[in-house]
Amino acid sequence: MDSTTATDLAALAKSNLTPTLGRYFERSWSHGEGHRLYDTAGKGYLDFANGIAVTVLGHRHPAVTAAIHEQVERLIGPTAAMGYGEPVVRLATELAATFPEPLDTIFFLNSGSETIEAALKLARRVTGRPGIIAFRDAFHGRTLGATSVTSSSLNYRTGYEPLLPAVYLAPFPNVYRDFGGDEERATGEAMAALRRLTATVVPPTSVAAILIESVQGEGGYNPAPAAFLRELRAFCDEHGILLVADEVQSGYGRTGLMWGFQRAGIVPDVVCVAKAIANGLPLSAIVTRRELQERWGVGAHGTTFGGNPVACAAGLAVLRTIREQDLVANAAACGEELTAGLRRIAAAEPRIGDVRGPGLMIGVEFVKDRAARAPDGDLAEALIARCADLGLLVLTCGVEHQVIRWIAPLDVTSAEIAEALGIFEAALQTV
Repeated sequence: MDSTTATDLAALAKSNLTPTLGRYFERSWSHGEGHRLYDTAGKGYLDFANGIAVTVLGHRHPAVTAAIHEQVERLIGPTAAMGYGEPVVRLATELAATFPEPLDTIFFLNSGSETIEAALKLARRVTGRPGIIAFRDAFHGRTLGATSVTSSSLNYRTGYEPLLPAVYLAPFPNVYRDFGGDEERATGEAMAALRRLTATVVPPTSVAAILIESVQGEGGYNPAPAAFLRELRAFCDEHGILLVADEVQSGYGRTGLMWGFQRAGIVPDVVCVAKAIANGLPLSAIVTRRELQERWGVGAHGTTFGGNPVACAAGLAVLRTIREQDLVANAAACGEELTAGLRRIAAAEPRIGDVRGPGLMIGVEFVKDRAARAPDGDLAEALIARCADLGLLVLTCGVEHQVIRWIAPLDVTSAEIAEALGIFEAALQTV
C-alpha cells in the first residue's frame, strides 16, 4: 500500500473511541502476518510485543486460524450455562495435563483480571478468612478486586478507594533494584518482612491467600528468586494459607518452562492463566485441585462468555502447536540467545543497568547512573519509540517505565532475534 493512501486511524478515533485507554503508540494497524504487524501504510514491524504477551504464536498462525474457522462454522455462542461444549471440555483436559498434580480442575473465564477476581473470591469463601496478601509493585488487573492487589502504578489506584478491605502489601524481593543482585539477601529480607506483617498487622490465621507473580510483569520483569517462592510455599503450608500464582503473563512457556512457578519446584494452590491461552481471543482460566472448587460450591461463581467455544478451539490449537513443535524448549534456547545478545550490548552501554529474566520474558532496565541504579524511564520510553520507527515493537514496564520488556513469540527464530538486536543497537545510538 502506498503511504499516501494510509489510513490515519488515530485521527478517526478521536470523535468516538475512548481517550481513557492508554496506548504505547499512536500508530494505525492494518493486519498481522507471522511475527510482523503491518500499519495501514504497509510497513511491517517485527513484533516482540505480541499484544502484551498474547500472540505467542504470532499473527494468523495457520493452525489457530483453521481451528477458529472450523469452530465458527459449528458453534459460536457460549454454552456454559446450558451444559457442555466439545472444545471447552477438551481444552480443560489438555490444559490440566500441563500442570503438576494435584492441579486438575479448570474454570474458564475471559480475562486476566477476571481470574484474579475469581481467585480472591474462592480463597475467601473456601478458607473463611478475609485477609489477602499481595506484593508491592505487582500488577494483577484493572477490576476493583484486582486493582486492590495491584501497586505497580499509583494511577491504577487513584480515585477508586475504598478498595477491597483486608488487603495487605508486602515487599517483593526485587533482586536488582533493592539488593544489587544478591538473591539470598533479597529472599531473607522479603521473608522477614512477611513475617513481621503477619506478626504485627494481620495474623496468619486471618489470611486466606498470598498472591504472587513468579516474574513480576508490569512491575518491571522482576523474577522472584526460586528460594523465595519455596519459602513462601512453606509459609503458606504452615499457616493454612492458599498460595495463588498469577501466571497471566509468565505462563504458557514464556519463561522457558510451561509455568513460571516450576522454576522453584513448587505447586501453588490456585493458578491464574490468561493472555497467551488462545493467541489473541479472549479466554482465561483459574486452575486448582478439584477439592477446592468442590468446596467453593455450585453457583458460587459464574460467567456468561467464559469458555466461549471459538476461543477454546483456538486454545486447543495453541496447546497442540506448543507441544508438537516443542516451543517451550525453543523459548528456553532462544531466550538464552536473546539474553546473551542483550548483555553484549549492555556491556558497552552504561545506561543499561540490568538484563534479566528467564526464557523469553526478558527485561532491560535503564538507569541514569549504574552505581546508584537510578531509573531512567524517559530514556526507555524514547527508545521504544525509536525502535518502532526502525521496525521493531517492544514495550516498557516498571514503576517508572524504566524497563524495556522483550516478549518475542515462542516460535521466534535465531534470524529474527539477530534482526531485533540489530535494530535495538541502532536505536540506542540515536537516543
